Amino acid sequence: MDHDSSLRDRLVDVGVELVLSEGTGALGLREIARRAGVSHGAPRRYFPTHHALLSAIARRGFEDLAARFEAVTATAAPPRERLRSLAQAYVGYAQERRGMFELMFRHDLLDGERQTPSGSPRLREATLPMFGLLVDLVARERPEPAPIVTAAALWSNLHGIAQLWAWGSLPLAMGGEHPQELDRLIGAALDAHLGAST
Repeated sequence: MDHDSSLRDRLVDVGVELVLSEGTGALGLREIARRAGVSHGAPRRYFPTHHALLSAIARRGFEDLAARFEAVTATAAPPRERLRSLAQAYVGYAQERRGMFELMFRHDLLDGERQTPSGSPRLREATLPMFGLLVDLVARERPEPAPIVTAAALWSNLHGIAQLWAWGSLPLAMGGEHPQELDRLIGAALDAHLGAST
């Protein structure tokens, strides 16, 4: 690895550490440069904009989440069980890596031609393989009506659960932050979109 790619990776590593420990508000270029041990202008040599660096950090989150999805769905279990595992992994990721989860889906901030390395897919396209997996599992469990619509509604529901739980709204409404309640919500979302399990 040459010095340029090594420093570029170090800047992204520091950004990942910062977003995980302190949230998205800590992701200033100066702070990332300071923690990486370089001048405050150094990140601009590798990332033309602040959003380009944020996009590179978010891309790491998508790689991590995709690996988790692959691990929990690469079984011979029935589609419904794999969907439950995928849903638990998604909501669990949001709980464990809250700052990263919030950053990853800010396509309004992150996505753009200047933020994407040459030859790489745009960041928003990083969600497509994961969504494709969700659609495939939904189609196997409930082929009618349109699986893509059901999968999109289920994803929206899971994302809402993850965010409202992290913000404290659902624990307040449900009388406490009990993990079994979160699991019950995931089960209810699956039942709502796929029909009650038999």
